[in-house]
Amino acid sequence: MGVNRRKRLETVQRLVVKVGTSTLTYSNGKLNLYRIERLVREMADLHNRGMEVILVSSGAIGVGANRMGLKKIPTTIPEKQALAAIGQGALMQLYEKLFSEYNLTVAQVLLTRGDFDERIRYLNATNALLSLLKMEVIPIINENDTVAVEEIRFGDNDTLSALVAGLVDADMLIILSDVDGLYDADPRSSENARLLSRVEEITPEMEASSHNRGSSFASGGMYTKLKAARICMASGITMIIANSAEDNVIRRIIAGEEVGTLFVPRGVKMHAREKWLAFGTLVQGYIEVDEGAATALTKKGRSLLASGITGIAGEFERGSVVGVKSPKGQEIARGIVHYSAGEIRLIAGRKSSEIEHILGEKDYDEVIHRNNLWVVR
Repeated sequence: MGVNRRKRLETVQRLVVKVGTSTLTYSNGKLNLYRIERLVREMADLHNRGMEVILVSSGAIGVGANRMGLKKIPTTIPEKQALAAIGQGALMQLYEKLFSEYNLTVAQVLLTRGDFDERIRYLNATNALLSLLKMEVIPIINENDTVAVEEIRFGDNDTLSALVAGLVDADMLIILSDVDGLYDADPRSSENARLLSRVEEITPEMEASSHNRGSSFASGGMYTKLKAARICMASGITMIIANSAEDNVIRRIIAGEEVGTLFVPRGVKMHAREKWLAFGTLVQGYIEVDEGAATALTKKGRSLLASGITGIAGEFERGSVVGVKSPKGQEIARGIVHYSAGEIRLIAGRKSSEIEHILGEKDYDEVIHRNNLWVVR
């Protein structure tokens, strides 16, 4: 066992486990009942030990396809949505049956990107999940594939699990898949590929070599897992990618064994508002700033003033979340704007004292106040 890994995991109290379609099914699309039963038993045992467990489960479309006797997933969005509606109920029925054998209650929670994008819905989702955990219920979460077109098209349940981990301020996220973890090269094409047991920084090289897709019934791949890892690491949440085929995989991970790849988080956890600004919501546009403003935001903790703005991209209203880019085009921050895109175009490069004369009113001196700003680290 790795001493550092064991110390990191021994304090885990709130755990998110993500299982992919490749974990739940065989290559022919039929359910892998033995593996599902084993994983449910492990999660039930952790729950009985006093740990709070949240399950993020893919597989609705794959299960729906299997129910309908399909050998492969259709390509059209309406067909995928229909299969998701068929498969989600069957999947929950199975989970309900298996967890009930251990006298545990589960709750279905279907989320869409919009639940994270709007601050009020984000807080409502947080409160609902925390209430379920307080009731000692195991939430089973999936993307609402029946209505979420973008999620079906891009296959991002790995990212969903990372967002959920941030939503509930989890201690750890375990992503179970059909791979042992992250390798330094593609193990399918390189005999010398080495499994990385610990990652402290995700490099561009890692992302460039991770653009593989999943199985014919899955929609993810290593790229989306690295995207999830970025979110967790920035949020102060430990994440592990491991192979669901390993015996007692969840129990062994919690015990500190060198299973899979551990992604080391930053030392300080982000506040809830920071996590929402950084990862929960989608940016509606971008503000370009000069070097002085970029330094003031990133090094001095200042607010963004109109005088430092050099350009605007996109259309957005007051209260929108926008990205802030440096003169080199790098996104350096995100924040909630006090003025619309049209208004900012008029006051860009001007002093705060000039805003009222230009716009006819001035509610704020700042375009983005530092309390509504998240700086990329």
